[in-house]
Amino acid sequence: MADSGDNGKGEVYFEITIVGGSAKVVAVDARTGIEVTAIGPARASRADLHRLALAKLKARLARGGD
Repeated sequence: MADSGDNGKGEVYFEITIVGGSAKVVAVDARTGIEVTAIGPARASRADLHRLALAKLKARLARGGD
């Protein structure tokens, strides 16, 4: 799923994989290819999981560099 995120700077791609009671969420910045992974409860809403991963991705992008 692609999402423009809150910053309007480009697309973010999300992948959610359920493993037992946990959800692994990968967020990838389409422009840079930088990706982060976050883990949350499988019962969490998709929006909450996206928000968690997007916050982590924004923090990673704010640090700059590869």
